[in-house]
Amino acid sequence: MGVAIPLQSIHLQEGSRVVIHSLTWQDCENILEELGEDRHTRIAYCNGTFEIMSPLSKHERPHRIAGDIVKALLDAQGRDWEDFGSTTLKKSGSAGVEPDTCFYVNHLEQVRGCEGRIDVDLFPPPDLAIESDVTSQTFIDAYKAIGVPEVWILDGRSLRIFILQEQDYVESSRSQLFPDFDIPKLVPQLIQRALEIGTSAMLREFRQTLGNS
Repeated sequence: MGVAIPLQSIHLQEGSRVVIHSLTWQDCENILEELGEDRHTRIAYCNGTFEIMSPLSKHERPHRIAGDIVKALLDAQGRDWEDFGSTTLKKSGSAGVEPDTCFYVNHLEQVRGCEGRIDVDLFPPPDLAIESDVTSQTFIDAYKAIGVPEVWILDGRSLRIFILQEQDYVESSRSQLFPDFDIPKLVPQLIQRALEIGTSAMLREFRQTLGNS
């Protein structure tokens, strides 16, 4: 006879992950319900494969700083935005994912006032998702199924941009949201600057530069 172990009693070490195959979408929903919202792990599900990971704490700052840079760029351009953080994105029956952070810009009005999980059968996906050190195919496949048009992946001191084209991701040297900026070069430089002098000081410098451009 199998032994049922409460999921909340399982503690993953930083940087570790668990992958479970052959789960239904309802299984995924049940797991999310049992795990609850107050946790440090993140999940991805796509076509039967469920993954739960515990990010390394040292990877928290880069994606947070990258999010601050996105906000500074959008503010300088007078564009409205909403940071939905690690909100669970889902396409019922097939995929779910929790990004490090994600932004609505072009489709902001359609999700204004939304709380909790975002079902892309009812609302558009976010315009941008940012991930730190994600190499898992489950996460990539989930983003693809959900239809997030642009994903940034931070890996150490580099940033890679992936644009969704014809239901697959293609790596790009340019961002769709910020076509006039060399994002793969700019963001890592600013993250490094923030680590040296502090995020608020870096952002003041950067906003001054944007104001003078």
